[in-house]
Amino acid sequence: MPFIDLKAQYAALKTSIDARIQRVLDHGQYIMGPEVKELEEKLAAHVGVKHCISVASGTEALLIALMALDLQPGDEVITTPFTFAATAETIVLLGGVPVFVDIEPDTCNIDPKLIEAAITPRTRAIMPVSLYGQVCDMDEINAIAARHGGLPVIEDAAQSFGASYRGRKSCGLSTWGATSFFPSKPLGCYGDGGALFTDDDALAQAAREIRVHGQSQRYTHTRLGVGGRMDTIQCAVVLAKLERFDWEIARRLAIGERYQELLAGLPEALGVQRLAVRGNRDCVWAQFTLQIEAREAVFKSLNGAGIPTAIHYPRPLHQQPAYERFGRGQVLPHAEAAARRVMSLPMSADLSEAQQDVVVAALRQALQQHVARV
Repeated sequence: MPFIDLKAQYAALKTSIDARIQRVLDHGQYIMGPEVKELEEKLAAHVGVKHCISVASGTEALLIALMALDLQPGDEVITTPFTFAATAETIVLLGGVPVFVDIEPDTCNIDPKLIEAAITPRTRAIMPVSLYGQVCDMDEINAIAARHGGLPVIEDAAQSFGASYRGRKSCGLSTWGATSFFPSKPLGCYGDGGALFTDDDALAQAAREIRVHGQSQRYTHTRLGVGGRMDTIQCAVVLAKLERFDWEIARRLAIGERYQELLAGLPEALGVQRLAVRGNRDCVWAQFTLQIEAREAVFKSLNGAGIPTAIHYPRPLHQQPAYERFGRGQVLPHAEAAARRVMSLPMSADLSEAQQDVVVAALRQALQQHVARV
C-alpha cells in the first residue's frame, strides 16, 4: 500500500499530463513559457485573489514573500515551532529572528491566543502555518496584526492548498499566501514548485522581480533577487492536475471524515487522539495525522504489517540544533508533546475504503497488542 498514491493519480490523468508535457517539449520554452502565465491566472481565480506568482518551491515562496516585505537583519517573525524547517529557515536566511509560539494541542496549528504577548517593537511579520491541511484561525491572527500597526501576515499554506476557511480559500486570507507543489502536496507537480498569492499590487510586482534575480526588465536589476522561477514543464503538470482537483479535494474531505469516524470507535484506553477540525473550516489532509501515546510500538507494528506511516514532525524547531538558539531555552509543552505523539497514515484522493479498513484494523490490532503487553 503506498503512503501517497501518485501512480494511481497519474494513471487517471495520463492522457492530459502527457499532452501538456509534450506541448512544452514542442514549443521549447522551458523557462517562463506560456504555461506559466496560464497556471498563474487559473490559480489566482481558484483562490480568489488578484495575483499569483509561481516560484521554484514552497521554500522559495516564503523566502520571496519575506524579501518583498523587506525583512531586515534582526527583524522578528512570529511563527510556530511545529512545522517543517523551511518556515524558520527562510526567516534566518535573511538575518531575521523566528519567534516561536506554542500550538493548539488539538489542531497542532499555532495558538492565536499566544501571539499578541510575543509581539515586540522588532516584530515585522506573523507567519502561521496551516498544518496538515487545516487553515489556522486567520481572522483572529489578522485582527491581532491590525491592532499592531498592520503587521503583514504570511500564511504558510504548503499543506493546505484547496482548503476553505469561513467560505474563503487558503492562500487568499492574508497579506501573502504561500504554497508548495511538492509531489506529495494536495496539488503537486513532478518536482519542486510553489506559488505566492496576494491582492497587493506592489508586493506582487516585487515578487515577480525578485524571482528573476531582481530584474524589472532584462538586465535591469532594481532589487536583490533570486533564481526562483517555476519550470514550464512543472506548470504544465499542475495545469493537467487542476482538471480533477475539485474532485480530489472532495475525496480528501470524504476520506478524512471517514478516517475520523472509524477512529472514533477506538476505545479511549488505547490512547489515540484525533486532530480536531474546527466548525468554520475544513481540512484537505495533506497528511492524515493523529496522536498516539504508544507511537513507537504502533509505528513498528504497522510498518511490519506493510502499512506505511510517517512522522510529521519528530522534533519541534525550538529544539532543532540549527534553531534552538532562537528558542532561548523555551518550553513549549504542546509542540513538544505533539512531536512525541504524532503519526501520519496513508492518505491520497485515490485511497479506497477497503484500504482504509485495512489501515484502521492494523492500527487497532497494534494498539491492542501494546496494551496487552503493558
